[in-house]
Amino acid sequence: MNLKKELQQSTILLDIQADSKKGVIQEMVAALVEAGKITDYDKVLAAILEREDKMSTGMQNGIAIPHARSELVADMIVALGFKKNGVDFNAHDGQPSTIFIMIITPLSNAGIHMKFMSAISKAFMVDAVRNKVLEAKTPEDVINAF
Repeated sequence: MNLKKELQQSTILLDIQADSKKGVIQEMVAALVEAGKITDYDKVLAAILEREDKMSTGMQNGIAIPHARSELVADMIVALGFKKNGVDFNAHDGQPSTIFIMIITPLSNAGIHMKFMSAISKAFMVDAVRNKVLEAKTPEDVINAF
């Protein structure tokens, strides 16, 4: 899967302001609405929070992948967010998350969801990629890091 093709500058948040897990998710969903990627903030937010309640999407190495499947989208939608100081996302390694990858996929296409999650997880496990993304000054720099 070509990560650069799936990422868009309009859905990359270089400086998340929220200081909580819920706040990060709210800010990222709002950015998707602002970018015209989704129209129903409340339903998408509820789907992501419901998934998060089942099991935290905080991984390791400062990465969190809040995600949901929804009938409200026809194609996969991705947003990336960054917070230098990090936010407690109940990660497996106990560390705060600094990189947030939000994925919303249609109910009818579970395969794309898993393929993207696998590809992005592998990319961010590489220290050089993760560091380059965290040092990015523009959304274009983030995309070019891949």
